[in-house]
Amino acid sequence: MHGLDAALKAARAFHIAGVAATSNVLAGRRYGVPLTGTMAHSYIQAHDREADAFRRFARIYPGTVLLVDTYDTLEGVRRVIELLKDEGEKLDISAVRLDSGDLGTLAVEARRLLDEAGLKHIDIFASGGLDEDGIAALVADGAPISGFGVGTSMGVAADAPDLDIAYKLCEYAGRGRLKLSTDKPILPGRKQVFRLSRGESDVGDVIGLADEAQDGRRLLEPVMRDGTRLPAGKSDIIRSRDYAAGQIARLPAAVRGLTAADPPYPVTVSPALDHYREITRQEVQK
Repeated sequence: MHGLDAALKAARAFHIAGVAATSNVLAGRRYGVPLTGTMAHSYIQAHDREADAFRRFARIYPGTVLLVDTYDTLEGVRRVIELLKDEGEKLDISAVRLDSGDLGTLAVEARRLLDEAGLKHIDIFASGGLDEDGIAALVADGAPISGFGVGTSMGVAADAPDLDIAYKLCEYAGRGRLKLSTDKPILPGRKQVFRLSRGESDVGDVIGLADEAQDGRRLLEPVMRDGTRLPAGKSDIIRSRDYAAGQIARLPAAVRGLTAADPPYPVTVSPALDHYREITRQEVQK
């Protein structure tokens, strides 16, 4: 990721958005994000025998996830099976990790080997160049994978390396301001977003003036005033995560999918704001 601070902030944001844990230890200490991790290829390479690396690591870290693809993935799984046969209850191994190759096919084969050995309680964890589309494909194919690790594709926007947005002045000295350049519309004045609901589901948003009366709940809330942080700006990561999960669950299923929703989630401008935009346009063109 692009810089240490970016990685820290990203780990916090990802956890609020629903990612279970991070391997970034500083993010765990600073923000309270749950920490998790497996083992490095270099640890295995530092041993003469892969089985010795597995044994020593599992003794140090009970409940560990063993990385099995350093040399040959399925042979690595077989070594884990042999290790558990030899050590029995002395070792607590929760999962094996696949980190390269055809993850779907390898997961099926690894699951077969583990099940035949009576190790149905050992999960399969997958990582290695994964993104949302790769994970969705594995899930759709029914790959027996219990969890996924994602790094680069989550921390760096590979599919959309830049966002064409701009910060523009929309109010000054209590009066609305506009920019009338072609294809760059601006809505003047202080605004509020009103979220419309039907039962337990959200069905659309209306962008309106901050002080107008509208149906729906107000989404924008001040977090700072006169240099003082307000209660809305003091929400901890657990409350933020729970709130985000609840809000996402209320959105239509099509909006929560990876493909573009058809029809798209409706966002409209209120008549009052549209009228104010026209009044402001007339004033700036005098």
